[in-house]
Amino acid sequence: MILYHGSQVEVSCPDLLHSRANVDFGKGFYTTPIYSQAYKWCLKFKNRGLNGIVSKYILSEEFTNVLRVLRFDTYCEEWLDFILSCRSGNDHTDYDLVIGGVANDKVFNTVELFLDGLIDKSEALNRLRYEEANLQICFRTELALQFLKFEGSEPI
Repeated sequence: MILYHGSQVEVSCPDLLHSRANVDFGKGFYTTPIYSQAYKWCLKFKNRGLNGIVSKYILSEEFTNVLRVLRFDTYCEEWLDFILSCRSGNDHTDYDLVIGGVANDKVFNTVELFLDGLIDKSEALNRLRYEEANLQICFRTELALQFLKFEGSEPI
């Protein structure tokens, strides 16, 4: 599987040291199989006058036999609970890899309405079902990163 990472620098050796805490799937190295999504991630940097670089990787299919993987195929209650847990710093799971939808600005607006008590969970899930899920893959352990091979990069 081909994956991409959008950043302000080429990331030839992904690591967990540069990861931020309290994001969608917890601390980890985030990628996507959708080139246009990585490109959009780069635009955040470009809009601030910085470089934008898409790095490309190959994910070895052998990971399926070794890693502890959590997969969300849709925006669902379990996805919402997991996102909330990770973003609040309360995730204590031991998944190596998490795959699922991105809580982009539009999606997270719904999540924030729920967090603020302005809508209930069923209304939040109802709104999320109309959102087209982008896909992110979060490598949360060094073991998971061993299955990722750098292929090159391109400036945006």
